[in-house]
Amino acid sequence: MAQPLMPKATAVWLVENTVLTFEQIATFCGMHHLEVQAIADDEVAIGMQGMDPIANGELTQEEIDRCAADPSQQLVQAERKIEIPVAKQKGARYTPVSKRQDRPDAISWLLKNYPELSDAQISRLIGTTKPTINAIRDKSHWNSANIKQQNPVSLGLCSGEDLEKIVAIARARAGTVRSAVAEPEAAPQAENTETE
Repeated sequence: MAQPLMPKATAVWLVENTVLTFEQIATFCGMHHLEVQAIADDEVAIGMQGMDPIANGELTQEEIDRCAADPSQQLVQAERKIEIPVAKQKGARYTPVSKRQDRPDAISWLLKNYPELSDAQISRLIGTTKPTINAIRDKSHWNSANIKQQNPVSLGLCSGEDLEKIVAIARARAGTVRSAVAEPEAAPQAENTETE
């Protein structure tokens, strides 16, 4: 079970505002029952402001009432209704040292399969520099003899969604708005019209 955000402050509030047992509060807050008893006796957390778990969405009043009526029951944390947003990275893309030798392979694959991608787009997607892209394109890269074209998604250098998004933008700018799924479907339809 996940603990409250501030377990000791939550324990202070529960001791002051409920009739729950020390065991119930200790189990919910991830503390020892003697520590909760010391909070009740004003030996620990003297002057600490209690944190209301109901206002924070960690508990409901119904749950507190249920456990207050039956001391053998344990508090169950309420489900969070608010999703915590994931922060997107801004700035340079970090590539682990173990994956850096795979960048030239991925750049070569992108240059061959998606020539409409600009150097800036490849640079953002893979996390490389424009001189490296130009060196691979011109075959003047120091390791050009050992470069093998490999998909950057399978190498773990970017996600499939990022690749699809950047290819769609590049194709829209180039004026060739076709998806990889639409191309195979168009070919069988043409064959069906020829057989009829």
